[in-house]
Amino acid sequence: MSSPQPNHSLHGTPEKNRLRVGFMALTDCAPVVMAHTLQLAQRHGLQLDLVRQSSWAAIRDKLISGELDAAHTLYGLAYSMELGIAGPQCDMAVLMTLNQNGQAITVSNRLRDLLRSGHTLRQIADAADKPLVFAQTFPTGTHAMWLYDWLAREGIDPMREIRSVVIAPQEMTGALASGLLDGFCAGEPWPAKAESEQVGHTLLATSQLWPDHPEKVLACRRDFAALYPNTARALIATLLDACQWLDVPANRREAAAVLARPEYVHCPADLITPRLLGDYGNALAQPPGVRFFADGAVNPPRTADGAWFVQQFLRWGLLADQHVDPAAVAARVNQVDLYAQVARIRGNPLP
Repeated sequence: MSSPQPNHSLHGTPEKNRLRVGFMALTDCAPVVMAHTLQLAQRHGLQLDLVRQSSWAAIRDKLISGELDAAHTLYGLAYSMELGIAGPQCDMAVLMTLNQNGQAITVSNRLRDLLRSGHTLRQIADAADKPLVFAQTFPTGTHAMWLYDWLAREGIDPMREIRSVVIAPQEMTGALASGLLDGFCAGEPWPAKAESEQVGHTLLATSQLWPDHPEKVLACRRDFAALYPNTARALIATLLDACQWLDVPANRREAAAVLARPEYVHCPADLITPRLLGDYGNALAQPPGVRFFADGAVNPPRTADGAWFVQQFLRWGLLADQHVDPAAVAARVNQVDLYAQVARIRGNPLP
């Protein structure tokens, strides 16, 4: 395959053309993986070196140190870095949204059986001799927010009435199988893996809590975006190309085979493919599935989405300063203008 000729019409010549981009072993890393595999960055004058990380904390630390230029990361992680929660403060930039949906809450077989017998989660928690244990992937991450929201809807205070632990997504199934957990919230394909190995049950997709919710973002330090604006625009254009490519079902099957490789998600393609295509089998009535592009509606870094995460930090007492203005925080983190410069030339919609 010959390398495409650079197209700088969308962004100008990149100031820095070789980038280290971090990702986690999740189905929704597909945009960065396929951008690399299909050599989509070359036409925008970039070379991407992908670096798989073992935890979200590692992505945080390597963004701060500059070891990573950008990353596929949790929306809530970028905002906790901006606010200095669960780690050092670092001025952050969200360049675009990479996907919506695609996460799930999984419960142990024991908890599934109790729920199926007609008990509510509130009743189960009251009857237990110790707090139920649920895992999420980072204290301020999207999975923590979806888990806490679901527990609150079930009448349980997630900050006082359960034990919440942090586990890397790829370790969730093993922790559930060992009996350490009553449930977890994580991205695919790990809920599908727990279901396939019959060590847990997919109770609900997070898109049933909030259809088409924001999930992973393309994030970098704010000084990176300021120093290298052409590079940032080129990276946005590259990932938009990848997200658009992923909207074709046949392409998603191809992506699943690539993601299955040991250097990426390292999980069998037959566990990745169905839910990447929106098929939850017998686990659930079909919820809204993962979206990467949807004619460009997925990708704008909406300030309302960013503000929502700050509001959740306040809601759960994770952010001590009650005078923080969520909209103001979102306005400085989400690079709306930078994204819009690329989207307008491409003809993608803006909110």
